[in-house]
Amino acid sequence: MSTPTTTGTGARSVAPIAAIVLTYRLLLRQLVTRGRVLALLAVGLAVAAVAWAVGASDEVTDPLDASVGVIAGLGLTVLVPIVSLVFATAALGDAREDGTLVYLWLRPIDRWPVVVGAWLAALTVSLPLTLGPLALAALLSGQAGTVLGATMAASVVGAIAYSAVFLLVGLLVKNPIVWGLGYVLIWEGIISAFGSSAAQLAISGYTRSIVTAMTDVDVDLGDQSLGVAVVVPIVVAVVALVVAARRLDRMDVA
Repeated sequence: MSTPTTTGTGARSVAPIAAIVLTYRLLLRQLVTRGRVLALLAVGLAVAAVAWAVGASDEVTDPLDASVGVIAGLGLTVLVPIVSLVFATAALGDAREDGTLVYLWLRPIDRWPVVVGAWLAALTVSLPLTLGPLALAALLSGQAGTVLGATMAASVVGAIAYSAVFLLVGLLVKNPIVWGLGYVLIWEGIISAFGSSAAQLAISGYTRSIVTAMTDVDVDLGDQSLGVAVVVPIVVAVVALVVAARRLDRMDVA
């Protein structure tokens, strides 16, 4: 049975900004659970520990290169996408399971503000759990003066894109965590390394390019210019959110 989408007069009565704020507040409270935060914080701290070990090792001949390798190989390729995956897929998935979406649908509210509010909620939780540990990793590596800014910029751009893409995945498929992990571990981790065409479809290739451009350290798949590396993920995020809004508009949530 379809859920109501308009008021009796066929007009929306909730302004888009108000709808985004309402959705954001509702979903943010649901996303922040102790289990999720502690588990993903542990992953982030593990990356920081590896960076510290590399920075403290006497066997490392090029500390800057090693530090960037840890940030790109573990931080941008594992931590940022996985944290974004967990929270972005849960943003609307949990709301659908517990009836929060039905509550929203009973109000005269458009679909796209719900998608934007969900994306912002996921991003609000994801960013501290990635930026904090990766900033610590940069500091512990002993190369913070060179890699900290690049790490923060790449992490923000990556979180923006991953959160939007995985929010869409959560609306398109069952078991979005499995599909998301498949994309992160198989496509971005393995397949993208075998060809430039595949690498262009890997968000991590663009975040790695940001690090390469800002540190002058060559990183695998980091061959895009800084402008392209920033703009393309933002465009991907916008497209993913538009498609997610259209998908949500066609879904029954009851």
